[in-house]
Amino acid sequence: MKNLLIIVFSLVCHNIFSQDLISTNQGDIKIHPILHGTLALEYEGLTIYVDPYGGVDKFKGLKDADLILITDIHGDHLNKETLKDLNTSNSHFIVPEAVAQQMEGIGNAEIEILNNDNSTSFNGINITAIPMYNLPESEDSRHPKGRGNGYLLNIADKVIYISGDTEDIPEMRALKNIDLAFVCMNIPYTMSVEQASDAVLDFNPSIVYPFHFRGQGGLADVEKFKSLVKKENKDIEVRLRNWYSED
Repeated sequence: MKNLLIIVFSLVCHNIFSQDLISTNQGDIKIHPILHGTLALEYEGLTIYVDPYGGVDKFKGLKDADLILITDIHGDHLNKETLKDLNTSNSHFIVPEAVAQQMEGIGNAEIEILNNDNSTSFNGINITAIPMYNLPESEDSRHPKGRGNGYLLNIADKVIYISGDTEDIPEMRALKNIDLAFVCMNIPYTMSVEQASDAVLDFNPSIVYPFHFRGQGGLADVEKFKSLVKKENKDIEVRLRNWYSED
């Protein structure tokens, strides 16, 4: 019975405090995969949430966010139910204009609008909004160019790319010197596994996390994604994490 309790406790702790570490020249970045396209980063006392979604319980064990990045207006990115249950009263939000227009009732210290190709900074972290959109571009696109943001975060000597909901657009393929990338892959909303792997091989990040990989047919084959990437470039580290353990 004692051993069983230890195992259960370990599993619970893993779900609450699951994290990866990325070393920088100024300290470690802690990465917490949470759910779907949601993650948290901790660095030097700063806590960052990206697209908080899935309910307040997903954030147990984490500090309230100092900075919250929202990529798009869809409910798995701008999730008002989760945001209203979290304590965001002291959080600085960075969002595209389309998101800012829908944030009534969300507590915040400040809402900063950042549109594609513009940059800002927060507590020493430089943040650039990168386009995210579907191909081919059309009026009825689920993700039209200019509405949502991917993000580049410069933290110490590391550059982190968060794709948002996008296909394998030229702006992604043209990225350089990316240390860590979070790349979506769910048909029909974003990319196929093949598109995502081909784009990753183009911009060649040091580490890539497939995330946001639940689509109409269920979960994308991230093992296939890893295989396609490693077949062509063994130097890219592909980190597979369980983004849907309690979904």
